[in-house]
Amino acid sequence: MPGKAFLILTLVTAGVFGTGYMLSADNRASFSWLAEPPGANESRPAQSPTTTRQPSERAKQPEPPSDNALGFMLASVAEQYAESTRYPAWSVPLSPEQASAYRGNHYEPISLPLEGGGEFTVTLEKYRFTEGEQILVAAAIQGPQVVDRALSATLEKPESRDSVASTTLEQAGSPGYFEGVLSADESPGEYRLIVEARLDGKPVRHASSLTIEPYLGDFEGLGDARISGNNLIIPVKFSPEAPGFYALSAQLFVGQRPVAQLQMEKRLDGTSNTINLKAHGTVLANRTVDGQLQLKNLQIRQLPAKPGDRTNYAFGPDEGYAFTPPDLDSLTDTPAVNPESEQRAALLRQLADKF
Repeated sequence: MPGKAFLILTLVTAGVFGTGYMLSADNRASFSWLAEPPGANESRPAQSPTTTRQPSERAKQPEPPSDNALGFMLASVAEQYAESTRYPAWSVPLSPEQASAYRGNHYEPISLPLEGGGEFTVTLEKYRFTEGEQILVAAAIQGPQVVDRALSATLEKPESRDSVASTTLEQAGSPGYFEGVLSADESPGEYRLIVEARLDGKPVRHASSLTIEPYLGDFEGLGDARISGNNLIIPVKFSPEAPGFYALSAQLFVGQRPVAQLQMEKRLDGTSNTINLKAHGTVLANRTVDGQLQLKNLQIRQLPAKPGDRTNYAFGPDEGYAFTPPDLDSLTDTPAVNPESEQRAALLRQLADKF
């Protein structure tokens, strides 16, 4: 009986697979007559057995290569990384869009939508204020609403929502435009700025944020720029209020064109108050420089002395510094040498080649 059962199972399995093949889409020749209209066989020329066994038209077409998304992504990342490693981390090229985005003390006006297509917008001259500075607050209300003659502005701590300073914004200039001044006498930290107006007799609150920074010291101009190796050295003088580690960043411009984002870290302790920014040859070589170069958007950070301490900020003069560079002809567009970066780029290329 076991042998007989096995024979029956074998026949059933063969029948299932045979039926599956007969009904499959690949077996077009056996059932092609089912899709033909009556009389089609009468007008068809006789075919030899060899012709009927030729593969279908679909089988003759070459299979398109399969897209490998992971391999493509790794190859793209490897190429971009290899390009970025041409530049040292302290001197990277800068586009106009990046120059605008990297401004360290820029306040982006925030608009609150109102009914009827109106807007309630608050603007500050900057985002970070130094202790003791005045905070000029400007507000504009556009729309069909009826606005009271004055608005209130309050500075509060975000954790407790306690008010630490307040003022009144009065109409200034054109209708719907208001101004007032707050004092940044509070301790360093994050704060919420609440500007409240009465529109059609109802209170409307506009909330934004700002920070108050401690006094870190004073920028005292530039030293004499010089060439060292394949770098333009730009000495920046900063007299710190307290010793510590500081990180300086600035944007280098040729005329009105941004060229590079420069940054450098150093300990300042009173014995040496100069941080040397370096512009690598890869960002300056083969450029025509007529007249002076400019350093703009100078920002210095006092790095935390221990984990958990906040990072404090200070900023250079709004106009920046202009200086006459030495002869730049010796600078070359030679990629920076960084063995670790080259190893990473090679590893990424090897991974991309495996897919």
